[in-house]
Amino acid sequence: MKIVVDAFGGDNAPLEIVEGAVDAIRRNPELEVILCGKEQAIKEILNGRDERIEIVDAQDVVLNTDHPTEAIRKKKDSSLVRAYDVLKEREDVVGLVSAGSTGAILAGAIMKIGRIKGISRPALAPILPTKKDNDVLMVDSGANVDCKPVNLLHFALMGSAYYSIIYGVKNPRVALLSNGSEEGKGNELVKETYPLLQAAPVNFIGNKEGGDYMSGDVDVMVADGFAGNALLKGSEGAVNAVISVLKNSIKSHFSSKIGYLLMKKTFKELRDRIDIIGKHAGSPLLGCKKLVVKNHGSCKRNNIRASIEQTMKLHENHLIEEIESSLAKLNITEE
Repeated sequence: MKIVVDAFGGDNAPLEIVEGAVDAIRRNPELEVILCGKEQAIKEILNGRDERIEIVDAQDVVLNTDHPTEAIRKKKDSSLVRAYDVLKEREDVVGLVSAGSTGAILAGAIMKIGRIKGISRPALAPILPTKKDNDVLMVDSGANVDCKPVNLLHFALMGSAYYSIIYGVKNPRVALLSNGSEEGKGNELVKETYPLLQAAPVNFIGNKEGGDYMSGDVDVMVADGFAGNALLKGSEGAVNAVISVLKNSIKSHFSSKIGYLLMKKTFKELRDRIDIIGKHAGSPLLGCKKLVVKNHGSCKRNNIRASIEQTMKLHENHLIEEIESSLAKLNITEE
């Protein structure tokens, strides 16, 4: 199984990206990785550890300040564009992993790879922990700011298929983000989407408010990219704020420091549970003809390794075929 990696995408590239690929190779004897980027720099990091690793030289880099579409069109010798070329042109390459510019990754996926037939728009699908043992998937989290009801319908189908594969849940609970849990609540988009999800081949449990997102009672939360991104960023900000307040409170009192020492193991478990960037792999761009996984820009080698293994799992469990199967059950295939 071959996966192409953008070795120069992300804040910690190329060192952490290359090391993550090496870790994935060590753990998965059936895996081959193609690293795209400045060949000499990659070779120096590998230092001879090149078994089952291929390098595609690319001397340019797509920056976060670049206009996404223009970058894909004009930066043809960049690590991201070269990676997309490899993914598009080589049938034996099953997926792409990058921690680069989100906008450029989205643009490249649409311009170079294309959508699954019948999918109106691809969507980003990150995962957050909940207060229970399960995680929750947000789809869409920012790829599509303005949406139609059919887009949210497709998000629900893709999110349900993805969650089922990753967590082994046969019928994940799918909810629609709204400003109230009752049927009939929400804006026009939510009201028009509701009956579509009721009739869709997913386990639709109705509307849920933003406060229900991390309750553990929802597996897949469906939203337009604007609302989904706002909820996701708000959740991350709230978690970071609570951690900051807790740290300052512990430091300000001697008794709190003693309490921290006694509860150090508990605090570590809490940190590991809510450490989104450190714990999880990247966010798949659902709906493309081939697998594309977007990592957080500040990710480290363990995230890259996890994303490569995630891509392998999605391929082995036929995510794209599962999405196509779900689409075949619908009468709505609006482009």
